[in-house]
Parts: sequence; C-alpha cells; structure tokens
Amino acid sequence: MKKSRALKILTLLLAFAFLLAAAVGCGTSAPASGGDATATPSAESPSGGDSTPDDSAGGTVKVGLLHSLTGAMAISEQSVRDAEVLAISEINASGGVLGKQIEYQQEDGASDPATFATKAEKLIDQDKVVTVFGCWTSSSRKAVKPVFEDYESLLWYPVQYEGMEQSPNIVYTGAAPNQQIVPAIEYLIDQGYTKFFLLGSDYVFPRTANMIIKAQVAAAGLETVGEEYAAMDQTDFASIISKIESAKPDVIVNTLNGTGNVSFFKQMSEKNYTAAEYMTMSFSIAEEEVSAIGSEILKDHLVSWNYYQTTDTSENAAFVSAYKAMFGEKRVTSDPAEAAYDAVYLWKAAVEKAGSFAVADVLAAIKSGSISFKAPEGLVVIDGVNQHLSKPVRIGVIGTDGLITEIYATDGPVAPDPYLTTYDWAVSAGIRPLE
Repeated sequence: MKKSRALKILTLLLAFAFLLAAAVGCGTSAPASGGDATATPSAESPSGGDSTPDDSAGGTVKVGLLHSLTGAMAISEQSVRDAEVLAISEINASGGVLGKQIEYQQEDGASDPATFATKAEKLIDQDKVVTVFGCWTSSSRKAVKPVFEDYESLLWYPVQYEGMEQSPNIVYTGAAPNQQIVPAIEYLIDQGYTKFFLLGSDYVFPRTANMIIKAQVAAAGLETVGEEYAAMDQTDFASIISKIESAKPDVIVNTLNGTGNVSFFKQMSEKNYTAAEYMTMSFSIAEEEVSAIGSEILKDHLVSWNYYQTTDTSENAAFVSAYKAMFGEKRVTSDPAEAAYDAVYLWKAAVEKAGSFAVADVLAAIKSGSISFKAPEGLVVIDGVNQHLSKPVRIGVIGTDGLITEIYATDGPVAPDPYLTTYDWAVSAGIRPLE
C-alpha cells in the first residue's frame, strides 16, 4: 500500500516537473526593437514548419538582417544594418506591423558570398523569418538569389548595382544603372571629360558597370584609356597607380568597394595626387567611406548616388536626427543606409496592403505598383513589374567637412531601367549580365 502511494506521488511530481519545463520552453524571445540587441529564434518556430505567422494582432513577427559585420565589406555594411534596426525600432514604437512587433534575427555574411548563401538558408529554413533585408556586393546577392528563389522567400536588396537582373524574389531598393552609372557618365561628358580610366574591384558589379561605361563612352566618340581590377582584399595599389600615370586620363571612374577604396585613395594621397590631378567619379563611396578614408584626401572628388546626408527634405532631417540619436552624433548617414531604411518601410507598406505576412501575398501587393514611401531622398515607388524603385538621381562633390553636397539632380524620380532597354547605344552594344 505504501509503495503504491509513493509511486503515485512520484508520478505526480514528475508530471508537474514536465509541465513546468514545457511552460518555460514555450516562451518567446523579446523583440529587438532598438539598440544593438540581436533577437533569438522563437521556440515555437521549429525547423521544417510553416514560417508564415498568424496574422492576428499581438505577438511578434521575425525578419532577417544579413550583412557583412566582419571582413573587407564591414566598413560599408555596418551602417546599412544600423539603418534597418532604426526603421524596425521606429515601426515598433508606432505599433508595429499588423499589430505585431518586429523581431530581427541578425547574421554575418563575413564579406564572403558562400557564407551569405549559407546564412540566407539558415534564416529562411531554420529561423523562419518572413523576409530578409541584406547583402551589399553583387557577388553576395547572386549567391543568395537561388536560395530565395528555391524557398520562395523575399530579399530586400538596398544597394546600387549593375542591373541586368530581375528576380521575383528580390526587391531592389538601390539604384539601377540608369539611376546612377549612366547619368554619372552623362554628367562627366557634359563637363568636358574625354579620357576615361576604369578602376574597380574584381567581381560582377565593377565588371558589368565598366562594360556599360565603355559602350556609353564609345557611343559618345570618346576614349577609355585604361581598365584595371583589384582583388577585394588588395592593399597595394602601386602597380595600378603607375598604369594610371602612364594612361594620363582626364577622369578615373571608380567602382572599388570596401577597404580597397581606403588603400587606393590613401596611396594616391601619398603621391600628392588630388582631384586637380586625377578627378574621380565614385559609385561606392558615400559618407561612411569618406569618414574612413579622410575628407582631406577626398576633397573635391565626385560621387553619384540618389541620396546624401545633406539632402534637403523634412523626412531626411528627421532620419538624420534619429540615426544620430540611436548610434551617436559622429555617425553619418549614406545612400545605402537610406535605401535600407526605406526597404523596411516599403515592406511594412506591402504587408499592410496585403493584410498578410505571407510572401505570396506581399508580392501580389507589390505587383499592384502602388507601394510607395515618402523617403528621406523623396518619394520612392516600387515598380510592380521589375521590383526596382523610381528614384531621383544626384551627383555630389565631397567637402572638407566629410559631407557630400549635391551639384546636379534630376527634376524628379527616374523610372528604373535595369536592362537599359531605353538606351539605343546599350541595345546596340548587346550588353548582357555577367555571372
């Protein structure tokens, strides 16, 4: 009798312990709504289950942030990640999306395309995020593209790029080539430059961009006097600088990325070369890179973007103020950071139009062509066909204060033309995407 009673008591204690452990295990992680906290996967999102959350009000919804926080590209991508965190924090403070707070899961692409692909699959398949904001280089984007397409997930890509691409599973919030590269070369031609030297990092964006530029320069009856590429981690530019000196260009069109920009411009400065001797037009130097390289080195050099910290809109004043309040008064905003910030708000707008977090529903909302955001750069609208944005174009000059001042701008937003089908010289040249 005593043994039977003891057994019953033991059984009850074990059952109680099991229930207590289950209750603790089912708790969700707190939403990452500000600062540098990184959200952890929720216990109720096991691998292999449906990643679409309940659309009813309350709880959290998980998104992924995928950027290089280490390696050669960290110099540029940290600010992009920070802008996304700012947008998430603001949205959460205003009530979230469909009544849910946004939780983010952060992964480090480590400046390596293969790592980006691995981390993208982890975010989608294991962490069950409903969408991902990420990448910088075209190599990283191309590495993750088949992952998003295979899983029928959705990437928001925030950086200007070479075009020649259109994926149903990517929204491109940076500039297409007709919104950065082509107008920059048009500006240089209008300013009287005739001899172009092309310098870039050795991957798909610079090589495709230079294919476009060579066709545009040739169509104008002008000359490309040199074309050189550097490895992403290259630090010695002596040989390339020697080739520039021999070629005697009027202007260097620069598509270096990451730490390559730091090494190149510092070594040019060591030879006392300034914009007066060798003017450059850069496509991947924004305020963050100016801060790292030094404004005294980059003074008077040109850049082409869609946004600068100095852009004069009320939305930008609020964005800059909020960014500095969250990350420090010395921090600067930039075009890629602003495009990343826009991406989070555009996703929110698409989700709210769809009334759902499901990727198919969000894409259907995007295809309506009505998803827009009054961004710091001005009104941006997602093209429902190619999933690129209409954006204004701005040419800028770098000042000694480390900021970039607009010296030319289009009258309004420019419609995206990722394949340059509206340019006869590009069609005649038969420009094709590089893999």
